[in-house]
Amino acid sequence: MTFPRLTFHGAAQAVTGSCFRLETEAGAILVDCGMFQGPKTEKELNYRPFPFPPAGIGAVVVTHAHIDHSGLLPKLVREGYSGPIHATAATVDLAGAMLPDSAHIQAVEVTQLNRRKARWHDDPVEPIYDGADVDRTLAQMVAQPYDDWFAVLPGVRGRFWNAGHMLGSASLELEVAISGHKAPLRLLFSGDLGPAAKLLHPDPEAPTGLDYVICESTYGDTDRPATSEDARRRLLRDEVRKAMHPDGTLLIPSFAVERAQELVADLMQLMDEGELPPIPVYVDSPLALKATRVFAQHRSELENGKRFRKGLDSRNLHFTQTVEQSIALDSQRGFHIVIAASGMCEAGRIRHRLKNWIWRDEATVLFVGFQAEGTLGRILQDGATSIRIQGEAFAVRARIRSIDLYSGHADGTELAAWIRAREPIAHAVFLVHGEPPAIDGLAARLEADYGPDRLIRPVLDQCFELTPAGARRLDDGTPEPRLRPEQVARLDWHNDVSKLILDINDALQEIADDRARGVLIRKLRRTLDEHRDETG
Repeated sequence: MTFPRLTFHGAAQAVTGSCFRLETEAGAILVDCGMFQGPKTEKELNYRPFPFPPAGIGAVVVTHAHIDHSGLLPKLVREGYSGPIHATAATVDLAGAMLPDSAHIQAVEVTQLNRRKARWHDDPVEPIYDGADVDRTLAQMVAQPYDDWFAVLPGVRGRFWNAGHMLGSASLELEVAISGHKAPLRLLFSGDLGPAAKLLHPDPEAPTGLDYVICESTYGDTDRPATSEDARRRLLRDEVRKAMHPDGTLLIPSFAVERAQELVADLMQLMDEGELPPIPVYVDSPLALKATRVFAQHRSELENGKRFRKGLDSRNLHFTQTVEQSIALDSQRGFHIVIAASGMCEAGRIRHRLKNWIWRDEATVLFVGFQAEGTLGRILQDGATSIRIQGEAFAVRARIRSIDLYSGHADGTELAAWIRAREPIAHAVFLVHGEPPAIDGLAARLEADYGPDRLIRPVLDQCFELTPAGARRLDDGTPEPRLRPEQVARLDWHNDVSKLILDINDALQEIADDRARGVLIRKLRRTLDEHRDETG
């Protein structure tokens, strides 16, 4: 008898790279195939081969369109996967905007990187995938409605439940037949779960009476204060008012899909009600414009869809599409707001806006969502006084602010309540898609209900056998993980080098004369020479 095996190839002790492989008697199923973000050590996994043969996957199911859940689908197709990719209709439509944008960003950034590599005679690199790979991927996507069962593989059926996280987001229920057992094994993958008081979506829904639950834990250690849509808008209003400077800007790093649309709706309503004066708002993202059009097409699925549509017609709202329009923002006069991707400042146009403004007192940077460890967003949020962007060093003089009420994720209290509402859960709850403190925080909330043995915290590439009697970790015969647990969701040596370079520059600037600077430089040089002598 063969029991299903579940391997965690991403979002294990970290919040990106979601990818879970379920091996069944009928074949292997991939739930999500997301891109890694954060420290370079993790992002390098995007370029390495998959830890399984893509051609051997029988079906793929995607919970939602965010790049950390869907961004490696074109790579999967490029390397041999030719089967269906099941998703909700809105996710299919959003993927049609997001995946081409991802390929374009890679092409631009690889071109810039190879230009720098050529100066040092380093070998060039290639993008992870290109537009042709994206086209093939989109052709393989199959739209499925919420609440209806669909065939995944022989003996395996799935059903989507609205997860309330973003347009098209879903939790995935799977029923897996097991030879010799009358009842199928019932699994539930939470996907990303939305919080209370979400502007555009209802509260998450899901079934009860499961064998295993695989639940996200992004904010598992966080308790947000009780809030409402009005309270969230007032908080945003207050931050905008504090940021207002005659010659300044408010930069809001934001995911182009969902969060950008929520911010636009709230900003336009605040201006419409007279809570804010008319302020030019620039959404500096071609992807955000495409995604906004998808939202408009699916407005019947949205709560407050009419308000969202009204905000799009405001004369204060502007979208930049071309590179020239984006560059022109750097010479914009008078106070204005720029919403630009990416939300963690890891790529895209927000980096160019930061290069122009981060060193200016009259600028404010407002974070409105989760910042993963090792990202530029987290580094700024943690109080860095200087940063490096695309090899250039900048002093941080802009005000750095954060509000968490636009997060697309439920907090710890809401996550624990969602899990308890799935009872009875016969065997185990796997806690994924969270950094270790968040996972530990959610586990602490649930330990009295389930005990430590039924709360499982998988690490990268760890495999479990899912039996009708409980989960069993498989250590024998499984490949070595691509990264050790201590290398995941941690600042890596790339971050350390960037900080060291900044610290050296700061120290040299603070020294009063060239002679003293020369002494420091010679000391650093001796250390390097001694290292070279030791290593041969």
